[in-house]
Amino acid sequence: MFNLPKYGDGVCLARMAGLLEALGIDRARLQRVSVVVTGSNGKGSTAAMCARIGRAYGLRTGLFTSPHLVRFNERIQVDGVEIDDEAFVHLQRRIEAAIAEVSKRLGQQFGAFEALFAVACLHFQESDCEFAVFEAGIGGRYDPVRMVGARETCVTSVDYEHVELLGHTLELIVSDKSDACAAGGTIVYGENCRDLQPHLVEYNRGRGCTLMFVRDDISIDNDVTAALGQRFDLQFGDHNFRGLELNLPGAFQINNASIAAALFLLWLQREQPQTPADQIETAIRAGLREARWPGRLEVISQNPLTVIDVGHTPDGIRQSLASLMAIHGADDWILVTGASRDKKADEIVGALAPAFDTIIATAAHHKGADANSIAAAARRANPGADIQVAATMPEAVRLSRERAAAHKRRVYVAGGLFLAIEYATVARGGRVEDLDFF
Repeated sequence: MFNLPKYGDGVCLARMAGLLEALGIDRARLQRVSVVVTGSNGKGSTAAMCARIGRAYGLRTGLFTSPHLVRFNERIQVDGVEIDDEAFVHLQRRIEAAIAEVSKRLGQQFGAFEALFAVACLHFQESDCEFAVFEAGIGGRYDPVRMVGARETCVTSVDYEHVELLGHTLELIVSDKSDACAAGGTIVYGENCRDLQPHLVEYNRGRGCTLMFVRDDISIDNDVTAALGQRFDLQFGDHNFRGLELNLPGAFQINNASIAAALFLLWLQREQPQTPADQIETAIRAGLREARWPGRLEVISQNPLTVIDVGHTPDGIRQSLASLMAIHGADDWILVTGASRDKKADEIVGALAPAFDTIIATAAHHKGADANSIAAAARRANPGADIQVAATMPEAVRLSRERAAAHKRRVYVAGGLFLAIEYATVARGGRVEDLDFF
């Protein structure tokens, strides 16, 4: 990607400022039209829902997310349409030229993620986006999205991830993510951040940020989760929305939907404070109802019923597992699991294995931990389970399908993004070697 390493030298903020200036990015306008989404789990779906609300309101809307699941183009969208290859290549050439100039002047190496963020900024500006939603890559303090200077941001959830960069405590991790917000802005915190509220109040005191917490300042009531969709009531400020509908599966998505709605309402209050209440409600209802986001408890097949989940932190995996059981029932599942080499496989597999009596341990082609190590972790977590090893993803797909057909079982694929997407790709007739993750 851009013939650059994934990450550049040290902290990127100064060179990113130089790059955005060289590209002619209007940073005052970027700040005015944008919100930023950070968090450990739920960032992508929250960003997608917030952007969909903006579109339903009638705004030309940009969406920048990561990682992609199949193609790089997924990361940059305007009004739900991915950037096309021709536009991508055109912007890439301009950005490569600007990077060469700034790198020479500063003597610093850019990273590919920084370049990709610049593509999004330039694409949104030249597409005349009136509203833009940026998802952070890692953290918030030193992530390129901090260059947005957003006045409305969120932390969807906090869990132990990227601890070598963000810190080894939840307090350090949530602090890093909070720093994506500009001084004097508003940060919306997800439900699982509530226990950290005393820390967050003190951490943000000197920056003059307003803090809002789901279930405290943002009220959720009468929430119902079912296989065919979810409903909940949302009360935020003067807004009281009854019976909001959400088609994204998983109880955790109600937290994300509440954050997405609150972010948009805060932004709208700043930019268009005289908007009629009925127009706002129509946009919130339509945006949440129409939002789609692949990979989270996604049904990829009905025969056998096969559900994949790209969650990759222990808390995210536990939440997805609970929602799977609530939606589809707890019986007759085959678990296909694995973890990336750089993740805590014991903790990830340990969160999954006790709930299944039949487990297939496998390794993703991209960064997958050894399948035998995954099987050993599953045996430690559930000694009584029937555990088999599939050395490759095609073998895991074949074995799980054969066992599901023979024993009238369903298949759940969980443990990490690479695992889930590779399984879905093979199940649909593709090759894992053709996937290009970043």
